[in-house]
Amino acid sequence: MRIMRYHLIIKGRVQGVGYRMSAYDAANNLGITGWVRNRHDGSVEVVAESDKTTLEQLVLWAKRGPDYAEVSEVKTEELTATGEFTKFNIR
Repeated sequence: MRIMRYHLIIKGRVQGVGYRMSAYDAANNLGITGWVRNRHDGSVEVVAESDKTTLEQLVLWAKRGPDYAEVSEVKTEELTATGEFTKFNIR
């Protein structure tokens, strides 16, 4: 199993709707390491490391988000994993 890193930018109504906490829960349930944070432009950013299949499950979740979110776009960039994370955090 090859570990990969995904960098996600999630746009839409994704701040003030519990998106970060829901992403935290989703990532932990999937066993993903990395972090999630709000950005100044109103989007949410995620850096996640796991195997490709698991990361794709997170991307599918990110396109829906929590109940009150309205996701308009998820930009996904595949990067080289560094293995620097031991858990998933909210920043």
